[in-house]
Amino acid sequence: MRTVGVEEELLLVDPESGEPRALSAAVLARAAQDDAEHEVFENELHEQMLEFATHPQADMERLHAEIVRCREEAGRHAAGSGCTVAALATSPLPVSPAVGINRRYRWMAEQYGVVVHEQLVLGCHVHVSVASDEEGVAVIDRVRPWLPVLAALSANSPFWQGKDSSYSSYRSRVWQRWPSAGPTELFGSAERYHRRVADMVATGTILDEGMIYFDVRLSRRYPTVEFRVADVCLDAGTAVLVAALARALVGTAAREWREGRAPAEPSVSLLRLAAWRAARSGLTGELLHPATMRRMPAEAVVRALLEHVGESLAADGDLDRVREGVAALLRHGNGARVQRELLARTGSLRDVVTECVRRTQAA
Repeated sequence: MRTVGVEEELLLVDPESGEPRALSAAVLARAAQDDAEHEVFENELHEQMLEFATHPQADMERLHAEIVRCREEAGRHAAGSGCTVAALATSPLPVSPAVGINRRYRWMAEQYGVVVHEQLVLGCHVHVSVASDEEGVAVIDRVRPWLPVLAALSANSPFWQGKDSSYSSYRSRVWQRWPSAGPTELFGSAERYHRRVADMVATGTILDEGMIYFDVRLSRRYPTVEFRVADVCLDAGTAVLVAALARALVGTAAREWREGRAPAEPSVSLLRLAAWRAARSGLTGELLHPATMRRMPAEAVVRALLEHVGESLAADGDLDRVREGVAALLRHGNGARVQRELLARTGSLRDVVTECVRRTQAA
């Protein structure tokens, strides 16, 4: 059974106004004081952000419980520092992001200018274990067409600087401003993958391998492939759904590789269009079908994903959980739809944030 780990980035907000607060240093200090032996939380590019990482888990129920626990702990540490946490991929309210003070972040600010100062976006990264770099690259080559579907399921960033962006995942559009972000061409082997990464670093355009922001990449620190397309999800259950689907995509791709089946070959140009469509539509419109790269209703494309990974879901024991989770998501909507419905009902972005704070720590 492949293990899965999740990294989530949470927004620090004022409990009264809902506005982002640059208090990550205070929250991290409090977390270290309370539990110095377990470094669960980390800082991020902006001081209005807090990141945590789960342990690798084979069982999705345990993964769900750990995400809920980490969110609760983040909320407790934040409360002691005068703020709270919200699983929002962008701030609904206007914000002036504050860049962290370490040397790496300062280099990035000097190198990329306004791109850094507009990058207050929050994602969910899913790590799935692989047996080797060779298997990992084979997986990367074969999951490419399906990544926009994960992005659509997780979409949770409709608002930007106090206005409706008209996108379901505006976070993903902002993220594409990094020079190394986005879909990749086929690599074919681990040797070619590593050569490409080395060539990119050698240009001096990016600082190091940590700035390889491919939609899915080999992890630098773990024997995993890391999926990087998802918004941080409003509900913990949605994060687990994305994690289960990512694991099933890895299992399916690895099996195809072992059987000698060649990966599909959509161009990077088409993959970028599929990613744009997913960001724009989420689950409320059309997506590009991974097999044809033609528009179809989002629900039909999501069903195609379930069919594609059904055997792996069953082998992992996740089939019923994922079917139920997808049905609920299609019925009630992803985070983007929930946020828009909250605004339509309350007329207040502050009230949207307040409700999202509550849902962030709900089991």
